[in-house]
Amino acid sequence: MNSRQRPPLMRGRSLSYAPPVLRDADVYNIIPIHNLLTDHPSLRFPEIRAAAAALRATGDLRKPPFVQWNPNNDLMDWLGLLFGFQEDNVSNQREHLVLHLANSQMQLQPPPNIPDALAPQVLRRFRRKLLHNYSTWCSYLSKKSQISLSYRRIGTSTGNAESAELRRELLYVSLYLLVWGESANLRFAPECVCYIFHHMAGELNRVLDNDIDHETGRPFFPSFSGDCAFLKCVVMPIYKTIKAEVDSSRNGKAPHSAWRNYDDINEYFWSRRCFRTLKWPLEPSCNFFATTPKEKRVGKTGFVEQRSFWNVFRSFDKLWVLLILFLQASIIVAWEGREYPWQALESRDAQVKLLTVFITWGGLRVWQSSLDAGTQYSLVTRETMWLGVRMVLKFVVAMTWTVMFAVFYARIWSQNNADGGWSDEANRRIITFLEAVLVFVFPELLALALFVVPWIRNVIEELDWPVLYLLTWWFHTRIYVGRGLREGLVNNFKYTMFWVVVLLSKFAFSYFLQIKPLLAPTKALLELKNAHYRWHEILSSSNKAAVVLLWAPVMLIYFMDLQIWYSIFSSLVGATIGLFSHLGEIRNIEQLRLRFQFFASAMQFSLMPEVQLLNPKMTLVKKLRDAIHRLRLRYGLGQYKKIESSQVETTRFALIWNEIILTFREEDLISDREHELLELPPNCWNIRVIRWPCILLCNELLLALSQAEELADEPDQSLWLKICKNEYGRCAVIEAYDSIKYLLLMIIKVDTNEYTIVRTFFKEIDYYIQSGKLTETYKMVLLPKIHAKLIALIKLLMRPNRDLSEAVNILQALYELSVREFPKIKHSIEELREKGLAAPHPASDSGLLFENAIEFPDSDDAIFCRQLRRLDTILTSKDSMHNVPRNIEARSRISFFSNSLFMNIPRAPEVEKMMAFSVLTPYYDEDVIFGLMNLRSENEDGISTLFYLQKIYEDEWENFLERMRRDGMADDNDLLGKKARELRLWASYRGQTLSRTVRGMMYYYRALKMLSFLDTASEMDIREGPAVGLNGLHSGRLPTTRNLSRATSGINILFKGHEYGSALMKFTYVVACQVYGQHKARGDPRAEDILYLMKKNEALRVAYVDEVHVGRDEVAYYSVLVKYDQQRQQEVEIYRIRLPGPLKLGEGKPENQNHAIIFTRGDAVQTIDMNQDNYFEEALKMRNLLEEFNNFYGIRKPTILGVREKIFTGSVSSLAWFMSAQETSFVTLAQRVLANPLKVRMHYGHPDVFDRFWFLSRGGISKASKVINISEDIFAGFNCTLRGGNVTHHEYIQVGKGRDVGLNQISMFEAKVASGNGEQVLSRDMYRLGHRLDFFRMLSVFYTTIGYYFNTMVVVLTVYTFLWGRLYLALSGVEDAAADNTSNNKALGAILNQQFIVQLGLFTALPMIVENSLEHGFLPAVWDYLTMQLQLASFFYTFSMGTRSHFFGRTILHGGAKYRATGRGFVVQHKSFAENYRLYARSHFVKAIELGVILIVHDNIKLVSRSVMDHGTLCVQPSGLDWLKTVYDFDDFMSWLWYSGGIFTPAEQSWETWWYEEQDHLRTTGLWGKLLEIILDLRFFFFQYGIVYRLHIANGSTSIVVYLLSWIYMIVAVGIHLIISYARDKYAAKQHVYYRLVQLVVILVTVLVVVILLEFTPFEFLDFVTSLMAFIPTGWGILLIAQVLRPFLQTTVVWDTVVALARLYDLMFGVIVMAPVAFLSWLPEFQSMQTRILFNEAFSRGLQISLLLAGKKSN
Repeated sequence: MNSRQRPPLMRGRSLSYAPPVLRDADVYNIIPIHNLLTDHPSLRFPEIRAAAAALRATGDLRKPPFVQWNPNNDLMDWLGLLFGFQEDNVSNQREHLVLHLANSQMQLQPPPNIPDALAPQVLRRFRRKLLHNYSTWCSYLSKKSQISLSYRRIGTSTGNAESAELRRELLYVSLYLLVWGESANLRFAPECVCYIFHHMAGELNRVLDNDIDHETGRPFFPSFSGDCAFLKCVVMPIYKTIKAEVDSSRNGKAPHSAWRNYDDINEYFWSRRCFRTLKWPLEPSCNFFATTPKEKRVGKTGFVEQRSFWNVFRSFDKLWVLLILFLQASIIVAWEGREYPWQALESRDAQVKLLTVFITWGGLRVWQSSLDAGTQYSLVTRETMWLGVRMVLKFVVAMTWTVMFAVFYARIWSQNNADGGWSDEANRRIITFLEAVLVFVFPELLALALFVVPWIRNVIEELDWPVLYLLTWWFHTRIYVGRGLREGLVNNFKYTMFWVVVLLSKFAFSYFLQIKPLLAPTKALLELKNAHYRWHEILSSSNKAAVVLLWAPVMLIYFMDLQIWYSIFSSLVGATIGLFSHLGEIRNIEQLRLRFQFFASAMQFSLMPEVQLLNPKMTLVKKLRDAIHRLRLRYGLGQYKKIESSQVETTRFALIWNEIILTFREEDLISDREHELLELPPNCWNIRVIRWPCILLCNELLLALSQAEELADEPDQSLWLKICKNEYGRCAVIEAYDSIKYLLLMIIKVDTNEYTIVRTFFKEIDYYIQSGKLTETYKMVLLPKIHAKLIALIKLLMRPNRDLSEAVNILQALYELSVREFPKIKHSIEELREKGLAAPHPASDSGLLFENAIEFPDSDDAIFCRQLRRLDTILTSKDSMHNVPRNIEARSRISFFSNSLFMNIPRAPEVEKMMAFSVLTPYYDEDVIFGLMNLRSENEDGISTLFYLQKIYEDEWENFLERMRRDGMADDNDLLGKKARELRLWASYRGQTLSRTVRGMMYYYRALKMLSFLDTASEMDIREGPAVGLNGLHSGRLPTTRNLSRATSGINILFKGHEYGSALMKFTYVVACQVYGQHKARGDPRAEDILYLMKKNEALRVAYVDEVHVGRDEVAYYSVLVKYDQQRQQEVEIYRIRLPGPLKLGEGKPENQNHAIIFTRGDAVQTIDMNQDNYFEEALKMRNLLEEFNNFYGIRKPTILGVREKIFTGSVSSLAWFMSAQETSFVTLAQRVLANPLKVRMHYGHPDVFDRFWFLSRGGISKASKVINISEDIFAGFNCTLRGGNVTHHEYIQVGKGRDVGLNQISMFEAKVASGNGEQVLSRDMYRLGHRLDFFRMLSVFYTTIGYYFNTMVVVLTVYTFLWGRLYLALSGVEDAAADNTSNNKALGAILNQQFIVQLGLFTALPMIVENSLEHGFLPAVWDYLTMQLQLASFFYTFSMGTRSHFFGRTILHGGAKYRATGRGFVVQHKSFAENYRLYARSHFVKAIELGVILIVHDNIKLVSRSVMDHGTLCVQPSGLDWLKTVYDFDDFMSWLWYSGGIFTPAEQSWETWWYEEQDHLRTTGLWGKLLEIILDLRFFFFQYGIVYRLHIANGSTSIVVYLLSWIYMIVAVGIHLIISYARDKYAAKQHVYYRLVQLVVILVTVLVVVILLEFTPFEFLDFVTSLMAFIPTGWGILLIAQVLRPFLQTTVVWDTVVALARLYDLMFGVIVMAPVAFLSWLPEFQSMQTRILFNEAFSRGLQISLLLAGKKSN
């Protein structure tokens, strides 16, 4: 049986039992290792053969029993048979290892002496890196590592011993890779993999050492072997345990503390008990496994994620302690009433009062220890008893300190009071207090000392000595991660200084502008006696409640404004670093022109490898030389070296530049004409200078002509110097001269008199130029006439039908001008004949001069036509071509690329010596290529997506049509026929589709092939290549035998073949299409599109999960890798590795990445999302970027290289622009500051490049635990930082990124990120970062992750608190009382307007403006900002703030975070009001209405503030203010509200389903969450309490009875509702008369009661309206509380009433929100204004929006 064959299995979910396609043994992934004699470009490298040969050395190894041993087997096969690894896992890791060792050996400097043998240092370096985590883990657990190597023998012993050691080392590495490759979901638990490897390496050692098995007395063999033995015996038991835990989590809805996630499973292996309990082979009865009942099973390990707001305090307690203690100290000092704090501190009383901060500090420690015990108590078991002891001791010690400080403090004052002043005894007691303080703060002082010398702390933390554990036991639990995280001294100093400045600014501001001004009104309020309260005052009348409400908003601002200060300073620091990084020096094409000649040298310097010397190390001198060279390039210092066309460097530059411009043309960013103007044509027509792009030479020749005319009598030298002042002028003149000379000789027959005359004429001109006598000999004033005739000749030659007689006339005229009139001295015909400038024998002339001498070149010769057009452009262009290229995207990309080459970018190695890398993209079921139907289907306005794209990308659409016509499209109807795929691709490349991402990433492959050619091409290849290839490089319009087609255009035509091998070895692209198998089985068009992408891109691999039915019930899951085989012309399967079960146990995206990561290759892996893009010119810099892994940043080399993103969706709509502006400042300026100086950049998603082998052994590139890791990307950064990695940020390279473009998409994205941050608050990673980093880095982490969201929420809460406080002061009467008291009026007035501090929030827009200024200039940045404000950007940002606050707060309190698929389509659809209501009712509308009610009640009816939060939503969607649509929306909303569907009706159709879904978070929340929710809901009862005392019926009474009686109103209202409902249910259907009767009775009774009240009480009709403001909020409050108590109420009769009332409230809210929108829709012109605001960006690019929205489509 063929070794590749498998028993027949069932594919997909279909019921056919067809066997899978049998794979040919010759199918391979990248290199055919199974057959090294194949003709494959990569096998020319001796390093591949060396690595493969090392693996073949099985020699005298003991052969596995019960198996047929094949003599061709290698070490991998031997391990596979020994331990029962899967055959395809073995094949996959074999290629993985061979490729890596070969690539590493290629990078060796100096190269090894024997290229065909594997260098030991390569293997040793790799083994140390791969197994570093394992070695550290062994050291941590005090276990002896199983890596048994004897280095003493290497180098001193015989060759056999050395090769045996090499083989042993190779076996360890291979074993680890095989274990890792088959561990499936266990890869998320890296120390679990270490445990497995540890025992298997131990068994491997016993086999290698020929041990005897004591039980059998025979040679030792591993405890399991056979087919899939490793999977079944090792992976599956642990996998099933994880799966059982996930199943018990109720899809993540159970509290995190109730089940073990991936981190808990992994952290079980951080203690030595795993060796005691799990044993080896694994003990199935161990209480770790799912075989044990839940209650007896091992619980949470290392950390318990408890849901509570207090986590923000618990994780970052140092920060809160600092803020609280400073606040207390400030109040004490400010209370003294002196102008400056130092004056107040002169008083001994104030000094002693300040000592109370230590009592507070002690109290805060008590609280911290209580929180620790309260959240982590479930970690304490019999095995972890000491943990419980420490919790209790910490609480007791903190309590003791607090009591002791309080006692000592009381003794100071008692002594002072007894002595009547500060006596010696009182001072002695102060000293005693201070001595106690010294002991108390001693640990902090020690930490400070270690902070100053960070390396000592790192060494101590990384030592695994038991004595050190004892010393640090008190301070924190010993854990495997979070050790040795201190940075070097320089970095330490930088981020410390940053935070010192920020904190000083904040504290000065807080003291002088927040705390000090508040004390006067506080004292005034406390002194305000007998204030007349307008209600029943429950508290005593000391106005304390008023004081609390006065301070509350200011305190909230005090605790959050550090975020604003951080924002301000980070913007300034980021801009400064950006300036020093030389960002934005070339901002536009004009600035590039000025530097283009230096740009050519910069490209050579940065992108081309330098000649390697024998000593390749970067010495200080070499670094200095490089820096000086770069400086000279950047500022054009020193003598500029002119690049002439003969030089190899010129041709190299031309090849790269032209390929970049060609990709622009392929992407339809530029037209054919722009392509010609931008390209740098290769040398031909014997032109002596470099042929700069036409856009640089335009107008230069005409300038030179006018100078020649002006300076006609000057000597040659001064004229030439004047022309040469501009390099482009010099080149234009020489190129025009050489071209004309060549052209004239080309069109005149060779063996004619005319040919001789022309040649002689040019020889004479050349002679006078060289002797410097041109102006002496010739009349320069005639040049314009000659110029005009030449232009006429060229125009004639450019015509398709050339007129010979006209050509003869022009040439004769030229002859007359040049030969007869041009010289200053006129010559007779005889003299001309003598010189050879006239026909020799007039008698023999058969006709006029030139009449029979002209031979036109072939009119189909595209190259000739192209040269003519260029010459014509040089001769005739008068404008400066500032608008080439026209496309904004093309301009910005060229500017960024050219600027980046002048930045500090590492030198590039040769492609052979560069690091290999992979790109990994997870894909689920998004669009691959847009379907034709989807593109053409129209919305309700008659607008199709295709039409929308044509209007937004108008110039690109024209370029596309031009390209299609050139490729043979007869008319536009072909676009729907034979060019349909091209049309679909064009549209897809403008959306956020997989095809766009794949095209972008495959530019790496294209770039590497080109760079590989340039690295290895000889001077002859480069010089001669263009003569053949480049003259027709970018072919013309009409294909002929003389014209190279565009299919082979570009540099490909010069390739020799080996470039493909180099590129494939260095780059792989794996797309993890998780459900590709299901797509194929269903015949989904996406499967066909993915196959098309594989067909087009040979380096593309697709990994997917295949489900195969085995037998009746069992399903086997496989991880499969496929590619498109170009020889066989079909998709082939490369590897199929069985998984232990279903892939998705945690979050989907990281699980998808994890299953495919085993198929990636190389030293690095770049994570790319499905909505990204890449650019050819950026791909050229990838090898430079990878060199960063070899540089130290601080005391460590990088493990993640951060890359900047270019947001490409900004032009779609205003909202997309706002979003992209916000994102751009985050992915540039913010990341720049985080990386340097703050050293806390994590991984925020997408284009970052990971050190692959570092992460491979440390848990992978993301975390996957259900719900807690919903923002999976950032946890890779947390994990990296905690494990001692280093993250940098590089801005000389960028990757495209798409963002959401519609309001609903944006809101869902914001909701997802905010919920993810809410979950991060609970996570162990966040807690450990807060406690293991030093104080200042901890501040950086807080304010750039969860702190940002927390403080956003605090800003919203501040607005609430401020308004509620004003409401309290107004309703209670305190405000009036204070206003009457004139002495306090001024102070109180100042403080009541504290909202000015909220307006500081404007500073949060600062990063955006600063980054824009840096990259595009100050004035454009300000203009952009003003435009944004006019387009209501502030509304959008406020709206986003509301979204973030709502979801962040809800997630921390109640959970409920979930992945929200935002969809990445274009927004041309009008969303119905019902849909918007569902999305925003709870997060925005209800809150806005609440604020509106407060404002109405508080006399100032400022309805404007409302509209910010609620009506913004409806104004920023297409046709949001269309009257007809508003009417339809209202009808739709009403039918949704009253729809009475069943239990399975979706929320989109039924209000009731939606209402229940909105309460889901209350079902999963804990007791504390419910209690807090109820407490928050009680605020709605305050309206009733405040307002009933204001009603006339209350008659000025402040008795509590008034309030209690007011509840009758509520009871009556509910009673009426119940009676009507009951009557409707009973009579409405059959006895309608009774129903009407009941209604009549109710109305009559109500009217009667109202009349009685009006007649016999002070009740007025206005009370009726006022009381609505009181009782509607109360009803809402009751409803919210009823929702919390739903488990108790749902089974009772009350629940139906609750549901009915809730429906009425939603109806009321809907009407309130919709009324203003309806009014605006009714007004004329508002719709067109709204459209203009929404689509302004697209307008500026020619979007005919009025046509678009009216649906009057033009043809």
